[in-house]
Amino acid sequence: MAYEAVWMKDPSKLNKFEFVKAEKDGLDVIRTIIDKYSNEGYDSIPEDDMNRFKWAGVYEQKPRDGHFMMRIRINTGIITTAQARAIASIGRDYGRDLIDVTTRQAIQYHWLRVENLPDIFNRLEAVGLYSYEACGDCPRTIVGNPLAGIDTDELMDTRAIVEEVNDFFLMNRDYSNLPRKYKMSISSNIYNNAHAEINDLAFVPATKVIDGEEVIGFHAFVGGGLSAKPHLAKELDIFVRPEEVLKVAKGVTEIFRDYGYREKRHQARLKFLMADWGPEKFLDKLIEIIGAMPSKGESKVVGWNAVYYDGVFPQKQEGLNFIGLNVPVGRTNSDELEQLADVADKYGDGTIRTTMSQNIILAGIPTDKIEEALQAPVLQRLSPSAKPFMSRTVSCTGNEFCNLAVVETKERARRVAEYLDEHIDLDEKIRIHFIGCPNACGQKHIADIGLQGALVKTPDGMVDAFDIAVGGILGPGAMFNQALKGRVKGDDIAGVLAQLITFYKEERQAGETFHQFVLRVGVPAFQEKLTAILAVTA
Repeated sequence: MAYEAVWMKDPSKLNKFEFVKAEKDGLDVIRTIIDKYSNEGYDSIPEDDMNRFKWAGVYEQKPRDGHFMMRIRINTGIITTAQARAIASIGRDYGRDLIDVTTRQAIQYHWLRVENLPDIFNRLEAVGLYSYEACGDCPRTIVGNPLAGIDTDELMDTRAIVEEVNDFFLMNRDYSNLPRKYKMSISSNIYNNAHAEINDLAFVPATKVIDGEEVIGFHAFVGGGLSAKPHLAKELDIFVRPEEVLKVAKGVTEIFRDYGYREKRHQARLKFLMADWGPEKFLDKLIEIIGAMPSKGESKVVGWNAVYYDGVFPQKQEGLNFIGLNVPVGRTNSDELEQLADVADKYGDGTIRTTMSQNIILAGIPTDKIEEALQAPVLQRLSPSAKPFMSRTVSCTGNEFCNLAVVETKERARRVAEYLDEHIDLDEKIRIHFIGCPNACGQKHIADIGLQGALVKTPDGMVDAFDIAVGGILGPGAMFNQALKGRVKGDDIAGVLAQLITFYKEERQAGETFHQFVLRVGVPAFQEKLTAILAVTA
């Protein structure tokens, strides 16, 4: 290593996995997979290396019977149609055709076997894609503006910046052993469409007058994250020019690497260091590392659209448009991905864009070709005009494949959305997020209505259930939703949500969003309503 592992000076303050990482860098497992485990099979993999598989972007899926999940890094969520076809082909050959879009703009496979991984690595690399460090205690996929380069609401095109930062950190052994996972976000969109506040490090659009000239750049947020103890990122008092983003990213990452907590894995994220240090102390250390920086300028973030784009929108390029499609609960398949590639090639700019809302965008479509493009068969299910609740429902993987989840989420979320669309007529779209465990991959904390899986004991045994939280939002006035008391059985969740949403529909003021309604009536009003509902359904 080119740096000194200062945390190894006091081994008594290290959790046991730190010794696993110190013994063998997580990146080394990639070569071991290719040279050894792909030839000797699943049963040859020891526990320590199975844990290191994350650095290859691979997890064991549930049940632990030799199948794996893999995530593919997609910077800013933008891939070419050649890359999309490669992804689809791999999914067809090895992943039972299943393609999931994640809440970090990645593509996720299931049903892979270790024998197949070398071929998958090679086929991805041939089109410029990688699964490496999509998981693990390292810098993961950099999320960003899915409309970068075509966005009428961006201050600048951030694609080159994201690529620069990604290329620096990817497979860089100076940063491959961090205390815990590390997530970055870079966007110049004024509607915060890369969820700055829930990332470890995020750059958002800002301007500052320097030497009499207005400069376009970024403000930096540090220390966000979800899971069982969610934290909103704190804004640092610095203005970052575009050419300085990498410098700041390096400095923040070095602070996390060298000063982050390694004693308890559940308290190792950067958010815990920020909570203890505060933004002022953190900035002092950052300036010590990277040198002086100008103070903050003027933030250009004006709101939050939760990265939803339903339908057809004009691009910044005159005469061109993009189509925002709904991918129900983020799940598609190899055939549909290939069909999307066909549409993107025939009518668009040859790219497919994924969003943090688990949806897809097709771009670069001339106005006179829009109607024809909209007739493509694949756009009938992956629709630009999905029904309101289906269009705003997000779900993690759930216990279908995830070893941490305690309940099934994907199919449950889809059925609940269908029920709500059938039974409730509402002109306001409500964001509903399902998660199967406290790790919160489905980002339930930022939803209008967040549902976290649990189990309840009944006379017939343990059954799936959910805890409900209401009122989450990001952007100006960011806040996590607040939990209600009263666990709801899974089979009752659709009906209970229908009653809570009807409460909003009947009592809201003109033009009042769900979040605004929660703020006005208060969480106790929702608690009272839920308690009354459960008294009847119990």
